[in-house]
Amino acid sequence: MRSRPCSVVLIPGFMLDETLWDEFRSLLPKDWAVYTGTLTGAQSIAGIARHIAERSPQRFLMIGFSLGGYVARQLAADYPERVEALAIVASSLREDTAQQIKLKQQAVNALSAARFKGLSNSTIANSLHPRRAADTDLIARIKAMGNSLGYHALAMQSALDRSGVPAQAIRCPTLVVASTDDALRSLEEAQELVDAIPNASLEIIDDSGHMIPMEQPQALAATIIHWLQALRIH
Repeated sequence: MRSRPCSVVLIPGFMLDETLWDEFRSLLPKDWAVYTGTLTGAQSIAGIARHIAERSPQRFLMIGFSLGGYVARQLAADYPERVEALAIVASSLREDTAQQIKLKQQAVNALSAARFKGLSNSTIANSLHPRRAADTDLIARIKAMGNSLGYHALAMQSALDRSGVPAQAIRCPTLVVASTDDALRSLEEAQELVDAIPNASLEIIDDSGHMIPMEQPQALAATIIHWLQALRIH
């Protein structure tokens, strides 16, 4: 079945930019209009969601990755008339614990604008599938995104309050995508999202760590396109 044209808004994750989606977007139907949101423009998840909505088409499919999944949930709840369908990739329903908030703040305080050159190689490697943990080219690409965004983005994104982001209020068709070897977001967390969002479904991608759009872009694109076709949305 041939897909009809649609508009897609892609939202990246923590300290990632639009280049996260380079391979993935090349695998989407050529007649789809693809827009990339950013995690900038505001100091809260609700504010970032509003900033993206103001720069997006009137109706669109939305795909949010990791931290971007929190923003995508907020946007889908706040603008139900505009979000046709929602895909949440490698994300979670959970808030940061007090200990996690403390550790994030300590990490930010230990750095400065002059010293920050992107996330550390070890942090990036931990986010990847074990077979990609020594992939220097992939690690360098992810590190470059953080370096380009800079220390101010690190401080702002680290301080975002992830509590109270809607789930039950989401009314559009929703797909939760998780991977089997994600060291940052467990399959249990993916199931929690499915249980919390009305009529959500779950798809699991094998042979990937947390960075699904870069590690398994073809599988991710095929999964989302197949889901939309089954819904007869596109």
